[in-house]
Amino acid sequence: MLEPIKHILKSQKIVLASSSPRRKEILSSVGLPFEVCVSRYEEDLDPGNYKCPGDFVVATATNKVQEVLGRLRAEESGQPDLVIGADTIVALGGDVLGKPGSSQRAVEMLQRLSGRPHTVYTGVVLHTRSQCVTFFESTEVYVDKLSSEMIKAYVDTGEPLDKAGAYGIQGLGGSLIEKIEGDYYNVMGLPLHAVCKHIVKLYRDKLL
Repeated sequence: MLEPIKHILKSQKIVLASSSPRRKEILSSVGLPFEVCVSRYEEDLDPGNYKCPGDFVVATATNKVQEVLGRLRAEESGQPDLVIGADTIVALGGDVLGKPGSSQRAVEMLQRLSGRPHTVYTGVVLHTRSQCVTFFESTEVYVDKLSSEMIKAYVDTGEPLDKAGAYGIQGLGGSLIEKIEGDYYNVMGLPLHAVCKHIVKLYRDKLL
């Protein structure tokens, strides 16, 4: 999808405001030239203050981008042509499940997800010098029924500790997933098709 504007993007300074290796991998897979500037924003928003989880992740992603923009503007490097920010959460019922941070919390999350569908939301911000586009994507994920032994064995690998919802679909956690409805890349942390579609729209006027 990016092919018609790749010659334009090559001349742009594009920054990914994320430390996620999955997001870096996804953007690299389509040949998008970018550098990484990890946001230092401390995620302190209360999801209960938002109408839906999608609004919450967009707000968090926006704050990440604003922190990076403010820092880069203050430095000699100046403002990039495009900053890409994202935030991903798992929603189960009315609860938002972030990164567990501990083995015990990871076990508790996986016990809740076992045998039940949940929704993964990723909020995305695309900030150019003249425009700011925000959106979110949602994907339904169905986790198989997990035994206590399966959960313990997975948690013992350490993979779930820094993953929203305590699993990584692109790793060992993928073996726990029965099926998904929606964008696989969204579950990884960045909805690739939607991101590319919006970037093309942002740069379409430069083709004229």
